Amino acid sequence: MTENSMLNILLVEDDEVDVMTVQRAFKKGRIDSPLYFAGNGLEALALLRDSPGHPSPIPPERRLILLDLNMPKMNGIEFLHQLRADPLLKHIPVVVLTTSSEERDRVQAYDLNVAGYVLKPVTFSTFVDLMVTLNKYWSHCEMA
Repeated sequence: MTENSMLNILLVEDDEVDVMTVQRAFKKGRIDSPLYFAGNGLEALALLRDSPGHPSPIPPERRLILLDLNMPKMNGIEFLHQLRADPLLKHIPVVVLTTSSEERDRVQAYDLNVAGYVLKPVTFSTFVDLMVTLNKYWSHCEMA
């Protein structure tokens, strides 16, 4: 993968087992995009934003967020409201990756301009395929 197509992926997920599953899927799918982690929306916003003397550890170009909805402190929908209200961050594509099949959650997420809403697959091989597909798709997209 060329440097120009490399993604900087932020996984916003509070479940350690799900985090390990994503890491395993990246390894199995040979996805070499850097993966950053936040356990809730507040942590994610702190990682994405520069602060005086402390630039974001996530490079500002070619960012993609994989977002769980059900998290403590600041859930995924609350995070999306904050992200979309921030002029420096609002352009970042977000793919919701959740166990919630609630229609209300799906509608709220799409109303906040998510790029996709994906239910977490049950089998690991299906999950690997999903991660590889998402990475390939976003690696070829022109991003702001």
